[in-house]
Amino acid sequence: MSDPIVYGFPRSTFVNIVRLILTHKGVAYQFHDLEPVMGKPDHLALHPFNRVPILRHDDLTVYETSAIAAYVDEAFGGVSLTPKDIKARARMNQWISAVNNYYYPYMIYHVTHERLVFPELGIASDEKVVAHALPKVETALSVAERQLAHGKDFLLGDELSIADFYLLPSTFAFSLTAEGQSMYPKFPAFCRWRERMDHLPATQRLRASVQRLPIEHAREWATSHRPKY
Repeated sequence: MSDPIVYGFPRSTFVNIVRLILTHKGVAYQFHDLEPVMGKPDHLALHPFNRVPILRHDDLTVYETSAIAAYVDEAFGGVSLTPKDIKARARMNQWISAVNNYYYPYMIYHVTHERLVFPELGIASDEKVVAHALPKVETALSVAERQLAHGKDFLLGDELSIADFYLLPSTFAFSLTAEGQSMYPKFPAFCRWRERMDHLPATQRLRASVQRLPIEHAREWATSHRPKY
């Protein structure tokens, strides 16, 4: 089989979930930067809903991060990131859904875009968007803190899973904002989890490889799908 190809743009939260999993599992892969063609026919031919990431592996092309993560974990060797226990798998999938619906939308789509992505392009922050999100982020962090009260190293316990890699990129980007830096110390178990995740070899290798350049195609986000309150 050929090496898989990950399509996306370098600072994408969901692209980096996939890249972290591949890196942790020791899977050689190619990264194809779609930044110059985001939203154009070349991109839409891979993902008809105008999102990233996309994975191509031999004759398979698949989008949606959770589907890609599951495929990578099953298709390639190395330690499995999917629990064998059916109840633990349910918890893992619950966390994947929670990141999609409660962590990413408010940490990234609301706060990080307004505090980092748009200002890097000379677009002023919308304070109403940030204000709307912060109570929801605090609720999400409280949930993570309760989960990690078990005193184990990872979300599901002693074993690293897809759930941990799913949560990490959103919480990393939010940590770069003033709001994240102010809020995180209130959640010590969560901060200990972040420190463990940050020191994983896969995390360090990927972060060292990603240049934090402005996301040029995000200029279009300011009018196409920016929250309005």
